[in-house]
Amino acid sequence: MATPILRPIVFFGLLWLALASQGQAPAPPAGAAAPAVAVAAQPAVDAVDAFSAALQAGDLSAAGRWLADDVLVLESGGAERSKAQYLQGHARHDAQFLKDAQVQPKQRTARASGDLAWVGSESEVHLTRDGKPLTLLATETMVLRRTADGWRIVHIHWSSRPRR
Repeated sequence: MATPILRPIVFFGLLWLALASQGQAPAPPAGAAAPAVAVAAQPAVDAVDAFSAALQAGDLSAAGRWLADDVLVLESGGAERSKAQYLQGHARHDAQFLKDAQVQPKQRTARASGDLAWVGSESEVHLTRDGKPLTLLATETMVLRRTADGWRIVHIHWSSRPRR
C-alpha cells in the first residue's frame, strides 16, 4: 500500500490523446515542431490553470466551478465518478497536499478539436516530509468539453513518483 506521499495526488502530466486536427493551429512546415499548446486549446489551458490555482489555494468551491458534474477523476488506482464525489472526498486531501508543495512546471502540451480539448502537463513537485526534502515527478492529463458556460473538465488523470 502506497503512503500518502507517494499517492499521485499532484498536478501535471502527459498522456497523448488522439484528436483530429480540426480547430488546431495550422500544421508547421516539414521538420518544424508543432507548438506545445495549440492556439485553439489556450482557453482550455486557462480553465485547467484556474482549477489548479483554486485547488492549491484550498478553495474547493472555486475549483468545483471548473469541473463537469460527471467528471471522472483517476488517481492512485482509484476513481471518483462525479464532481460531488471528488469535492466531498479526495479534493480535500489534494488541496492539503498542494498547500505546502512547490510545483515547478516542466512541459505542457494541449490540443483542441471542436468541443473537446486535452491538456497534458509534466512537473516537479518539491516538498518537505519528515524534515527531509522530497521531489516528485508528476504528470497530469485533463480532458475538457466546451459548454455554454465555457470549458469544463470532464476527466482528470494524475500520476507521480519520487525522483531518483
